[in-house]
Amino acid sequence: MMKKVYFLFFCLVFSLSASAQQDANFSQYIFNTIHINPAYAGYKNNIYLQSNYRKQWTGVEGAPETFSLSGDMLLMNEKVGLSLMVNKDKIGVQNDLSIYGGYAYHVYLNQENSKISFGINAGFLQTSLNGNLFDPNDSGDDYIPISSQSNLLPDARFGVLFSNATFFTGISASNILSNFSFGKKKSDWYIGLKPHLYLLGGMILNVSDDIILKPIALLKDDFGGPTNLDLNGFILLREKIWLGAMYRTGVKLYDKSNLQKDLQKSSATGIMMEIFPTQKLRIGYSFDYSLNKLRGENNGTHEISIGLYLRDLNNTKNGFTGCYF
Repeated sequence: MMKKVYFLFFCLVFSLSASAQQDANFSQYIFNTIHINPAYAGYKNNIYLQSNYRKQWTGVEGAPETFSLSGDMLLMNEKVGLSLMVNKDKIGVQNDLSIYGGYAYHVYLNQENSKISFGINAGFLQTSLNGNLFDPNDSGDDYIPISSQSNLLPDARFGVLFSNATFFTGISASNILSNFSFGKKKSDWYIGLKPHLYLLGGMILNVSDDIILKPIALLKDDFGGPTNLDLNGFILLREKIWLGAMYRTGVKLYDKSNLQKDLQKSSATGIMMEIFPTQKLRIGYSFDYSLNKLRGENNGTHEISIGLYLRDLNNTKNGFTGCYF
């Protein structure tokens, strides 16, 4: 069985530059954008906690598994947002643990709720590799570690976000410092995370008092692997339930000579739902189905999220606090 882990690990990690994004993937980023843009801290005008768990490609041993816990708040001056985020990502024999503290500054542009926000996350990233889990075909391979190895390095993320009552867009970058050693020698098995660039855009369309539409697009690029485009569409019913669907595919923005010419672009499609059992509690679920060659090898990807509003700073009537993204 461990040979499957060995094979999956090498396929997914050492071929990342040709086949996949490196950052942990969350389909439900649209319910808490702080996962991709630190400028989002404080946007909900609330003290807000959220936890995400994602099990990717169920049925495949060693497939990615991700857990995240985050919290953010807006200070009473309504200009400064603070955040804290902990991520744990496991794939095969590799484990990544990251902890980030964040600061965002919000500049209000006019009386129509338009504002531009600037954010930064700073923290540490630990990558570890458990060589004891390898089961090679031939023993004595010097390239396979015989014990656990780990690296702890500083890291940072940056982001800018603009929004008004009906439109939002932002740009952010992650893994800014994780490839710098700062004088500390990395182990021979250090798996560095490449910088990622995110471009986000969406709209809030009020159809009626009870129905709101929310189309969103997210472009992701790591400058090595395929550029990914996430297209999402949601409908909010009576401020109680979000229903939506997503489609993820590769797009070509510029030439990447290292990529295979025959890579399949379509990656996944899926459905999502988020409900408000109470005004302070959000529960989300999403299911992704692979459209590439992996579709016959797994039982889909499941993701669950739970969000909790602890204190409404602006005394609004419900947990949404007037912010729909």
